[in-house]
Amino acid sequence: MKVRASVRSLARQQGAQVIRRHGKILVINRDNPRNKARQG
Repeated sequence: MKVRASVRSLARQQGAQVIRRHGKILVINRDNPRNKARQG
């Protein structure tokens, strides 16, 4: 999982889901599982 300052570009990709867990914003992509990121 990548830790990034901005996850907007990953969140716009096809199959991406934006999830909030424990106050952190996560992006999980089921179509391309390598595109996982956490903001902050």
